[in-house]
Amino acid sequence: MWLLLAFISAALLGVYDASKKAALKDNAVLPVLLLNTVFSTLIFSPFILDTVIGHGWFSESAFDPSPYAGHNEGSLLHAHILVIIKSLIVLSSWIFGYFGLKHLPITIVGPINATRPVMVLVGAMLFFGERLNWCQWTGVVMAVISLFLLSRSSKKESVDFTHNKWIFFVALAAVIGAVSGLYDKFIMTELSPMFVQGWYNFYQMILMAVIIAILWYPHRKNTTPFHWSWAIPLISIFISAADFAYLTALNQPDSMISVISLIRRGSVIVSFICGVLIFHEKNLKAKALDLVLILTGMIFIWLGSR
Repeated sequence: MWLLLAFISAALLGVYDASKKAALKDNAVLPVLLLNTVFSTLIFSPFILDTVIGHGWFSESAFDPSPYAGHNEGSLLHAHILVIIKSLIVLSSWIFGYFGLKHLPITIVGPINATRPVMVLVGAMLFFGERLNWCQWTGVVMAVISLFLLSRSSKKESVDFTHNKWIFFVALAAVIGAVSGLYDKFIMTELSPMFVQGWYNFYQMILMAVIIAILWYPHRKNTTPFHWSWAIPLISIFISAADFAYLTALNQPDSMISVISLIRRGSVIVSFICGVLIFHEKNLKAKALDLVLILTGMIFIWLGSR
């Protein structure tokens, strides 16, 4: 079941990436990110209210927002501290990732993000004792090769991996995202998926409001202006659905974060298709080879996990 949820999450993430790219076109990054957290919080507001009021509307269901639903009980403060840490990690990754995606083709950003599971793999082996078989290792090697090929093909679009700050931003977002994945595996052994998702969106909204007030609003006239895009609420809808499937998968005892993380990067397939059909990006033949390698790697991972 957790494998199916991981694949569902991957498909939703691909549409989420395309929605981000559309919303960020000629738009201010930080307000878009703030609105994403606002809409995501609104989506989960019934579950947040349920935990505050203690009414138990969703108890004993897949949407149970109790902090320790199905797990050993702990203090409410402890649960919220764990979620606040997650919010800080995820928001840091998002800020770097949003800026990078705004200035780079989605057909370059997607494959870079697809290498994130390699970092998660190392962490999963070190901290959680996970081990991969030869079939899964084959998929990981293909992901590494695809990154090398992407760095070469991107030069045709005047994107130099070693001297482009937006590449650095995307790479840093991927590293922080890998840390986030490992942290998710840790906290999901204690907390319920709905509690984590509802409250981490709320805390992200608070953090983004502070960042906007300090960094963007006083200087808004000297930066890229903000304009409304209907792609903005789509970002929240698709990331909320993708994260719920992801956290529910992690919540299952036999799940492997190294495998789930790699499957989720299969979202590059959807984002690549969107880059071709919606954004009309170029240099597709070379990037298609990267895509084939990643897709083949996903198949090996899936076969090795059956």
